[in-house]
Order: sequence, then structure tokens, then C-alpha cells
Amino acid sequence: MINTQDILETIQMIREENLDIRTITMGISLWDCVSEDPNRLCRNIYEKIVSRAENLVSVGAEIEKRYGIPIVNKRVSVTPVSLIGGACKPEDYIQIAKALQRAADTLGINFIGGFSALVQKGMTTGADRLISGIPEALAETQNVCSSVNVASTKAGINMDAVARMGSTIKRAAYLTRDNNSIACAKLVVFANVPEDNPFMAGAFCGIGEPETAINVGVSGPGVVASAIRRAGDCNLSELADIIKKTAFKITRVGQLVASEAAKALNTPFGIVDLSLAPTPAVGDSVAYILEEMGLESCGAHGTTAALAMLNDAVKKGGVMASSHVGGLSGAFIPVSEDAGMIAAAQRGALTLEKLEAMTAVCSVGLDMIAIPGDTPEEVIDGIIADEISIGVANTKTTAVRLIPAYGKKAGDSVEFGGLLGSAPVMPLNTYSPARFIKRGGRIPAPIHSLKN
Repeated sequence: MINTQDILETIQMIREENLDIRTITMGISLWDCVSEDPNRLCRNIYEKIVSRAENLVSVGAEIEKRYGIPIVNKRVSVTPVSLIGGACKPEDYIQIAKALQRAADTLGINFIGGFSALVQKGMTTGADRLISGIPEALAETQNVCSSVNVASTKAGINMDAVARMGSTIKRAAYLTRDNNSIACAKLVVFANVPEDNPFMAGAFCGIGEPETAINVGVSGPGVVASAIRRAGDCNLSELADIIKKTAFKITRVGQLVASEAAKALNTPFGIVDLSLAPTPAVGDSVAYILEEMGLESCGAHGTTAALAMLNDAVKKGGVMASSHVGGLSGAFIPVSEDAGMIAAAQRGALTLEKLEAMTAVCSVGLDMIAIPGDTPEEVIDGIIADEISIGVANTKTTAVRLIPAYGKKAGDSVEFGGLLGSAPVMPLNTYSPARFIKRGGRIPAPIHSLKN
């Protein structure tokens, strides 16, 4: 039976509280595109993506019109390119990235992810060559996104790969120095990467995924913040229940959109990602949720506890609303994409060290953080290693997306525009971890990884 109050509540969420579907992402397997001829490989990739996703944008627009639910992004994720590129030369991998860009242009999608490598235990020839080409590939394309998984709880941390990523990030920043080092915003380093994540820059179509799949990422920090505000001074147990009920409603909207899109595109429904993904829009902020919970400012002592409670309640409410939950599913804390995080960092309440502590209990990790452009590679390596170790030790996904803003220093600001927002350049501890990083090798997997 249709409940009129539920309909009115959903309308209010959309109109006044920034509820949206952040993305419909079609995962596409490229295993059958493999060819020894790099030109043929690029052609196969382009043709398959365009043929499978040709109606993705129009179907998204039709669902928006039918239900009045904003769908912010339409995206595609593909099989990690290092797995299908094989022994292609580094320059051939750049041509593959350009083929992905041509497909994105033809389809009119916002982003395409999967220029990726999985190197948690070691590097294949293909992975090595793809990583070598990441800076040029991202600098020479607009919508292509890249990710590298350098660790897992089962394998430990590949410190040789971590060291490679520091230099890769620095070069990507330099090559796009005239555009606020934007290439780095399309590159993320992971531990325990999920195979069905619909969010960029980390989305790819995992090796256990079907030929195609529809994955949807929901959002709604403004909705949760409003619900907490209306609840007044209730106790934390009651507040957790309010967040759970709100997350349930948000996820039901995502389930509806995912089901409708899968049906219209004749594609299996994959997962709904429950993540609270903020935007620079006023009110659409995870930091504001934490402040509505009672913190004077995000970053104050108590922030990690509040975020842990929020993340847990969102997941508990979401899993009741959808039988297929996956991806990252939790609260995102990207600095540049969250107006409240930006304000907290600017006033000095939110530091990189506090953000790192928060990532132990939230959905992803150190995300969209601008750092001084002259930051040494080994310091970037150390930041990555610290964050990745949190994921490995806690058997969770963590990630790092850093932007060494070329020519900028701590206290400056970097403007990216759109959903990427703007970021204050955050100060760093610059004492060197170089000797530790240069040891190389692998940090062994934690003892609790031995569960078989």
C-alpha cells in the first residue's frame, strides 16, 4: 500500500535536503577484448564499451524524469586494464586510456574507471607498465580514472608498490600543474579494494563480476543531518535508531533506481553502495552530520567516536533496505568535496592526523586531500603506507587520494570545480620516512589473516 507520508518525506529529501543518486555505474568485462595487436585491443575495448553502455545516459535521464530523483553521474567501470593489456608497451597502455576516453566521449558519461592494477602481492609485467603510464594517461584524458591496490589483509603491504605510487602521484601532479594538478584527483591507492564499487576514482569491474552489471551509489548527508536536527537532544541510542531509519529510506530509493536501470538496460543488478557521499553544496556534508550530533567542529575530540556510530547506523539501516549491498558502503570524508570538512580544515580543527584516525572507522580513507606541491615523494609514500596499514590491520577498505598542488603551500587553496569542490592545502609532518620506505619488500600479512 502506498503511504502518502512516505511520498511527501521523499519529496522533501530531494527538494530541501540534497538527496540524490550519486551514480549509476555500469560494470563491463573486457576479458573478451584481449588481442596481441595493441590497435586491435583498443578497437575491441572501444566497441564493447559503446555497444554495452549505449543507452546508459538516456535510461538514467528517463528514470530521473519518471521518479523525480536526481541522478548526478552516469559512469562506466571496466576490467582492470593491466589484466587485459598483458605485455603491451607502456605507450600502448596510454593508447588504451585514450580509447577509454573516446568511449566516454561517445557515450556522454561523466567518468570511466578501470585504468587499474592489482599489485598487493607483486607486480606483473602488465601492472608495471600500466603504472609507468598512469601520469601521462591521466594528464592526456579528461574522464579516465585510475586505481592501484597495493595491499590486502591476506597478502600484506607491497611496499615496493607503495614507493612507486609516491613518484607516480608526484609526476601526475607535475604534468597537470597548469590545472591545479587535477590528474591526482583521478588516481587512488587502495588496500582491500572492492570489486563492485560504483564510485570514482576507484571503480573497476572485478574479476568475479558478470559480463555487465549495474551498481548504484546513493547519497544523502543532508537528509541524515536534517533528521538529527529534528530529533533534538535525544540520547545516543535513540539517535542511532533515527540514523538507521533514515539510511533505510535513502537506500530504498537507491534500490528502486538500481532495479529500474537494470531492467531497462537488460543488465544484472549488482549492488547498492550505501555511502554517504558529500558535495560542496551547503548542507550536503558529513562534517555537518557530526556537528549536528553535538561536536562544536568536525575534528574536535569525539569526532572519531561520532563517525564510528554514524557509519555503523548507516550500514545497519541500509542492509535492511536492500538484499544486495556492496562497494564501499559508509560515510565518505573527502576534504575538498565536503563544505563542512573544508571549513573545519580552514579553521584548524581538522588535521591530517585526525583524518587518519577517522579513517579507521569510516568508509574509505584519506580522500581528496591537497598537500604542498613540494612534498617529497617519500613523505607521500609514508602517508600511503600509514593509511593502507589501517585497512590491512582492520580487514577493511582504505584508500589514499592525495593532490600535491604544484606551486602551492600550506594555507593556500586549490579550486577543482564541480563535485570535486575546492581544498585547503593541508600542512604535513615533513620528518622523513625515506630510510624505512627504501627497505622495500613486503610488510607481512597480520596474523588474523590466517582464517582458513
